[in-house]
Amino acid sequence: MHYDLIVIGSGPAGRRAAVQAAKLKKSVLVVDRGHRVGGVCVHTGTIPSKTLRETVLNLTGWRERGFYGRGHRAKQDITIADLKRRLSITLDHEVEILEHQLTRNNVHVVHGPARFVDPHTVEIARGDGDTLRATASRFVIAVGTEPYRPPHVPFDDAILDADDILSIARLPRTLTVIGATVIGIEYATIFSALDVKVTVLEPSETVLPFVDGELVDEFLHDLRDRGVTIRFRASAAKIERRGPDACFVQLEDGRQVWSEMILFAAGRQGAVGRLNLAAAGLTADARGRLAVDPVTFRTCVPHIFACGDVVGFPSLASTSMEQGRIAARMAFDEPAEPPPEFFPYGIYSVPEISTIGMTEDQARERRIPYECGVARFRETSRGHIMGLEFGFMKLIFALETRRLLGAHIVGEGATELIHIGQAVLNLGGTLEYFVENTFNYPTLAEAYKIAALDAWNRMPRLQPSARERRADLRAV
Repeated sequence: MHYDLIVIGSGPAGRRAAVQAAKLKKSVLVVDRGHRVGGVCVHTGTIPSKTLRETVLNLTGWRERGFYGRGHRAKQDITIADLKRRLSITLDHEVEILEHQLTRNNVHVVHGPARFVDPHTVEIARGDGDTLRATASRFVIAVGTEPYRPPHVPFDDAILDADDILSIARLPRTLTVIGATVIGIEYATIFSALDVKVTVLEPSETVLPFVDGELVDEFLHDLRDRGVTIRFRASAAKIERRGPDACFVQLEDGRQVWSEMILFAAGRQGAVGRLNLAAAGLTADARGRLAVDPVTFRTCVPHIFACGDVVGFPSLASTSMEQGRIAARMAFDEPAEPPPEFFPYGIYSVPEISTIGMTEDQARERRIPYECGVARFRETSRGHIMGLEFGFMKLIFALETRRLLGAHIVGEGATELIHIGQAVLNLGGTLEYFVENTFNYPTLAEAYKIAALDAWNRMPRLQPSARERRADLRAV
């Protein structure tokens, strides 16, 4: 069988590339090694972890604890069966939607691991034992990533990676998370919300280095207040299973950490092991990532493109979708506008973190004079209604132009609220937008006005505001 495009992988990047090519009236084949479409995003990554988070917050009554105290629970005895029930329903629904999307766009799907035979041919090992060969004029590699599993870590049913954690048979009373990565932090806070005693071990001196430092400080303060132990400069020298409920970590400085379970979350690697990249003229780096042109997502082989997590940073489902769309258009020489410079990050921890634009450090590095404004969710009426004790927003504005440089939020609904800042930032909006416009009342979005007013009060009144400049023009 010959196709205009073969897409290897059906995660966010792969399915978006496939649908975009189909919209261009091209024949498309999607090859996925799993039994169902969706890739890591749907089956072991983004959707399952966020579903688990929402289930935990609902069953524990987490959002009501500001009113009823930290001992409040919506359900007293929460089991793994409770958590998995909603997960199963959500994943089935997600797969059904994706399958329908591919079908209505006439995208063919074959399940089984693919490997290159030559630069234009792949061999697919189907589950029924047959081997299928398919050729294409162009390829998109979107195989995603898999957990990094170093050989010295004895993985089993209690020493787990980020994929295994979704399959545990019971909830532990204590959990050690090795690696304060985004995934590690998300799961650490989710289990903490279940009142599991969590210890996070991180070999560096901070967490989430791409997030504004003041936001990280607020976040860590909240975690410690909840009883989460975070140990920096803590490298694991030895990891062992010592019994049914005893996992042991020996740190390089001699300290020991015991817990019922361990989550090893020290990074991921590209899932390229089965692809036989050499036959296509490609090589991956030590972490299985493929090098691509950052604008076109073309590899060193002109007719082969790669996108999504397998190309590395930023490794977000949202950006992967855009990469897939762009790659498919570039593959067929169709114009594609590059995405804006700034895009939002969403970290689905408890509480959420979301950020877009420059941090304070980046503004200083670029030698941009700036001022900050902050707001706490408890300063809003909606925050009082919701019983929020925690929540923090920080806006960064250029002093000379008053343009928004960055928006940074930690707290309830951060990943939704960030899109207001995203729109203003990418449209070149200024402080006056937040000060002069009306926000629904009561909402958490009012924090934008509070933070903007806080920045305005700190700014020197040397330059006229946008409103004053408009008034001057009308007077002429």
